[in-house]
Amino acid sequence: MSTSDRPLVVSLVVTDGMVGSFGIGVAAEVFGYDRREMGLPRFDFALVSRRPGVLRTDTGLAMLIEHGLDRLAVSDIVLITAWEQHDRPPPAELLEGIRAAHARGALIVSHCTGAFALAWAGLLDGQRATTHWKYAGELAARFPRVHVDPAVLYVDNGQVITGAGTASGIDALLHLVRREWGAAAANALAREMVVPPHRDGGQAQYIDTPVARCEDDLLGVVLEWARAHLAEEISVELLARRALMSPRSFARRFKATTGTTPHAWLLAQRLAAAEALLEDSDAPVEEIARLVGFGTAAGLREQFTRRRGVSPRAYRQTFRAGARPGSSAGTAPVQLHRDRLGAGGVRGDEPGVQAGLGQPA
Repeated sequence: MSTSDRPLVVSLVVTDGMVGSFGIGVAAEVFGYDRREMGLPRFDFALVSRRPGVLRTDTGLAMLIEHGLDRLAVSDIVLITAWEQHDRPPPAELLEGIRAAHARGALIVSHCTGAFALAWAGLLDGQRATTHWKYAGELAARFPRVHVDPAVLYVDNGQVITGAGTASGIDALLHLVRREWGAAAANALAREMVVPPHRDGGQAQYIDTPVARCEDDLLGVVLEWARAHLAEEISVELLARRALMSPRSFARRFKATTGTTPHAWLLAQRLAAAEALLEDSDAPVEEIARLVGFGTAAGLREQFTRRRGVSPRAYRQTFRAGARPGSSAGTAPVQLHRDRLGAGGVRGDEPGVQAGLGQPA
């Protein structure tokens, strides 16, 4: 995408049910500031509506919209945020504006249920796409020509990017920045926003599965113990004993509570812990492998490369590329960041998942 002196025109559509507060805030954070010191171009960012004037967001906030849909004709990037009216097409002039922008080469990005608008416009026919998991089934049923993937944070089809729900809008836009203006710019922006530079990018960007608490909190206590002892050999049998259950009952309860398997969950914790150490310490890969329970550098490299799409060394180099001058990245002592170990959900059917549990440290 061009980075000439002309600012890139970015238009966020907020019209007739498309006024999601979170999506607006995310887009404004990325495109509404002068970020040229980070390696980004100048942006001319504005909200557009079919009827300019005062609109209310989904949370009741009043917003003054100064531009009409005619701005789409000169936009380089068109953003479509959450849309509530799934069962009916958007206004015809909006669909025409989206199609025309796409036809002349503008980049189209949807967030959350904004994918429905792109589907109504025909831009997703025959394409892979995503939306908020809650509405993925509806999108697939209403638009059978769209290949809906409810498990990913975003789908990049080149000229069209669809993001999943809520916070995944950040992931999608950081991916766009990384794709167009490089990893250093994306990492610098992520640091400014105080968010991870990426969550499982590339083709392995499965949604993180949060660990829910049981009513008696017993399972939560066991999982907190596991996160604190990743360097040790951990088996389903051991976790079940600590939960005072049989292995079969523990596995059923675990799946019902977390939505994933013990094997997949533990592998995700170990990978997330490895990420934290790669980003925040100078520890050798061999030591990181031992600390997070993979045992050997080869074991860590195999699982990390399969899951993240890059080697641990390449991951560390990419993250460090975004460090600001004078920052302390890479000088932290070796420690596991407990607030980060819940990230990195893994599909239970992913090849190699079983190797993540019960391996000697």
